Amino acid sequence: MTYPATKVNSPCIGECALNIKKICVGCFRSSEEITLWLQVDNKTRLQYLDNCQKRKSLVKQN
Repeated sequence: MTYPATKVNSPCIGECALNIKKICVGCFRSSEEITLWLQVDNKTRLQYLDNCQKRKSLVKQN
């Protein structure tokens, strides 16, 4: 798999609040993913985005 040459943008939508599991209710990143975002490479950012999608789909199922 190849990764984009440009930076992967943050999924933040400006609705920042952590739930009891320390997951943002706006973008679905964990507090750790939010904290590390500026330090990690694109491969890791894409993994974080995948994690966000999985968490978001779990919320929609409930």
